[in-house]
Amino acid sequence: MPTPVAPAEQRTQLATQRRKVDFDTYDVTVDELLRRVSRKRIDIAPVYQRQFRWDTARQSRLIESVLLGIPVPPLFMATNSVGGEQTRWEVVDGLQRLLTLVNYAGDESTRNAANLTGDPLRLSDLEKLTTFEGFAFDGLPEDIRTTFEDRPLKIIILNDKSELQVRYDLFERLNTGGIELTDQEIRECVYRGEFVDLLTRLAGSKEFNTVVKLPTPRQKDGTREDFILRFFAFLDRYEKFEHSVKDFLDGFIADAHKAPKTATREAVFEETFTYLAKCFPDGLKTRKGQTPVNLYEAISVGAALALQATPKLAVKDTAWVSSDELRALVTGATNSRSRVRGRIEFARDRFLG
Repeated sequence: MPTPVAPAEQRTQLATQRRKVDFDTYDVTVDELLRRVSRKRIDIAPVYQRQFRWDTARQSRLIESVLLGIPVPPLFMATNSVGGEQTRWEVVDGLQRLLTLVNYAGDESTRNAANLTGDPLRLSDLEKLTTFEGFAFDGLPEDIRTTFEDRPLKIIILNDKSELQVRYDLFERLNTGGIELTDQEIRECVYRGEFVDLLTRLAGSKEFNTVVKLPTPRQKDGTREDFILRFFAFLDRYEKFEHSVKDFLDGFIADAHKAPKTATREAVFEETFTYLAKCFPDGLKTRKGQTPVNLYEAISVGAALALQATPKLAVKDTAWVSSDELRALVTGATNSRSRVRGRIEFARDRFLG
């Protein structure tokens, strides 16, 4: 049974939360959408540009629906003011549909703006318009091309009066069609700016990639950036960790977005991973050849704390990384404050000798 709540309290909560979300709805033609992409007034986050996953058949079915005038799900975007002047739309949900339109009907500049490579889409596996099989957009009669460009699509816009946290919540709720973003990829979309740019840049660090070993699929889904975010978050506030890693990282990146401190953080990162690359020249990994995230948190943050205490720290034997004591702190039920603090400070003390 639910806990008894006064109706007035429910109404107040509903009204308060609804005031945080402000939407506009538009009918926008395919032609105008393509023009906005070409002029970069629709912003496709870098994390999204590597996520165009629809195959030719699925793309063709969308184009067929648009040609037939069959309603397609709305595109969901958020506004973002640029320099206080131009307003851009950021894709929240509907990336596959938008990029399909570009892939079929976009000219060269529009395709370049969307980072699409290869040849434009040629229709295939159509159910109704079988005479269109194999045709690219340029091969269609002009009147049919014009009809396609004039088709309106529903666009729902989250205004920039809404809070970033609201955008994050909506990303999680709405980003479900045709693409599955990781928690870190969603963070990168919502909190774009200096700090996220720093994470992206450091993910390419030679020293970091010497230490951290990930399977190939996880090198392109935000996992490297997630590892670096964990390093900064736990170094900054591991003593305040509660229980949920996701909430912990969400809170940290929201604060770091407001106060990036990129120069300071980059210097700490470079010092730490230069040292760790000397300690683990073959990588910090288990017998499976991969870097477990809990072990990584302990070693990376422990090393940073040790370097803060002793800047010219000598490289020592690291056999203790395989000890039963550390293993007990990085396996099993690991997400408690005592376990997080225990493994980080254990590693710090061992680095200090």
